[in-house]
Amino acid sequence: MNTQTQQSAKSYFNLHTQGIGYLNDIREVELKKGGKYLSCRIAALTGESSKPEYRYFDCNVNGAEAEKLIRKCEQAVNGKRKVLISFVLADLWTDTFTYAKDSEWHKKGDVGVSLKARLIRVKSIKIDGELKYQEPKPTETPAQAESVN
Repeated sequence: MNTQTQQSAKSYFNLHTQGIGYLNDIREVELKKGGKYLSCRIAALTGESSKPEYRYFDCNVNGAEAEKLIRKCEQAVNGKRKVLISFVLADLWTDTFTYAKDSEWHKKGDVGVSLKARLIRVKSIKIDGELKYQEPKPTETPAQAESVN
């Protein structure tokens, strides 16, 4: 690496969150200025395993491998099957919105908060309790890992 390359290299601080949750609402989002990206919602499990609570994350799917795996789950999610993934999220942020209609917990016009993140890695996938994908261990090659069907 030459001196010019060393001086122009950028460094970043990364905030990663990992967990397990149910995959929902896989969709393509079209940008106003053109282009599109893959998005999904994850209902992450938290708390005691006998009575878990959920934290909902709206995610932009980043990276070719994560996108490929989420797209392979689309048919199962649309078929209302239970798709449980182990995941890694990056760069969490919040977004506010206004409720458009009354619900059990909120009135129309109330301000809500949405948790957002980039889904950067899928470590495993179970569909209706059956393991369909397991991230290869560092000594394994991708061909040795199971594939999603």
